[in-house]
Amino acid sequence: MPLLPVTRSIAIDSDELEESFARSSGPGGQSVNTTDSAVMLRFDVRNSPNLPEAVKARLEILAGSRLTRDGVLVLKSEGARSQLFNRQEVRERLFELIREATIVPKKRRPTRPSKAAKARRMEGKAKRSTVKSLRGKPVD
Repeated sequence: MPLLPVTRSIAIDSDELEESFARSSGPGGQSVNTTDSAVMLRFDVRNSPNLPEAVKARLEILAGSRLTRDGVLVLKSEGARSQLFNRQEVRERLFELIREATIVPKKRRPTRPSKAAKARRMEGKAKRSTVKSLRGKPVD
């Protein structure tokens, strides 16, 4: 039951991670047909005691379609020939997602364009208008 460090303040219990193994479709030649090197990692976001509520909420948004209806995050890795490398890669992806969820997005402050910016815009529109009006048929 060792804790796996994610950030300075967040660590996940290894018992929370459920890994299953399957045959990989990746490289490996005939070895692919005999070894279960693909790794499927399942992590219950909603019921994790080690994640703060705010991080859980942001993680659910970041996970998108990788999150089941029950709040379980499912990640799969089958890029490497080795099961060990695939396990490391899928865990690192999970930790990176959690690290990303710890970042609180800045609130957007609505701003208005300055008077000078409005004047420049209107000047540009007037120039464009004259260019387009000169494209018509010549007047006799």
